[in-house]
Amino acid sequence: MKNENLIQYIYGIADNALILGQRLSELCGHGPSLETDIAMTNIALDLLGQTRSYFQYVAQLSGDNKTEDDIAFLRTERQYKNVLLVEQPNTHFGYVITRQFLFDVFHFLLLQELQNSKDEMLAAIAKKAIKEVSYHQRFSSDWIKRLGDGTEESHQKVQEAVNDLWKYTDELFHMTGDDVKTEELGIGINVALLKERYYQKVSEVLEEASLTIPEMKWFQKGGKQGIHSEHMGYILSDLQYMQRTYPNMKW
Repeated sequence: MKNENLIQYIYGIADNALILGQRLSELCGHGPSLETDIAMTNIALDLLGQTRSYFQYVAQLSGDNKTEDDIAFLRTERQYKNVLLVEQPNTHFGYVITRQFLFDVFHFLLLQELQNSKDEMLAAIAKKAIKEVSYHQRFSSDWIKRLGDGTEESHQKVQEAVNDLWKYTDELFHMTGDDVKTEELGIGINVALLKERYYQKVSEVLEEASLTIPEMKWFQKGGKQGIHSEHMGYILSDLQYMQRTYPNMKW
């Protein structure tokens, strides 16, 4: 396996954390309460911290004087490998929580397995990150239950969010060529094997929240291949603005 396979595999994990962290950072100061606002900001910081660990490792593997900042800010849209789910907009609080919950359950399962990777660096990152993601999953699950089993309006909004975001969940379990090559060497994770556990956990929480699980046979995909939704360009225009406007700027 070439380093490039491993680098692309790491992008598939790290870009999810980067883009979701960027989405959550847009909400800083806009939470429904001070406590919730701080909690969501901390989740964003956790995700960006994880991204840094992954990108520092990619920079080391690349061996071409790249830095974590180059990797975060100087790639084109097609070079980002995040799933479509994490780039969906911050429509309203219930939508944000639903997006977070649907990703958190997957993220936790992924990190559980990644701790056993034969790549010592990835295993170490996973062991540190899973402590944070355990909290993320608990936070979003609790809010799903509160909103789903809350007022008529909160129930309706979360149900609409579940119905809209469900079509992005299947992509989480698609295996790219780089996924397959790293998994064969015991480095990467076969995410397809996480699918049953994922939907079982998600269904348990949604049922407890009095929410209906969508019946859907058609799902959207493309993010893992670098084919993104219309939202991605706007995210990157914010994320990359300073670096693109003032190249090689040093603080």
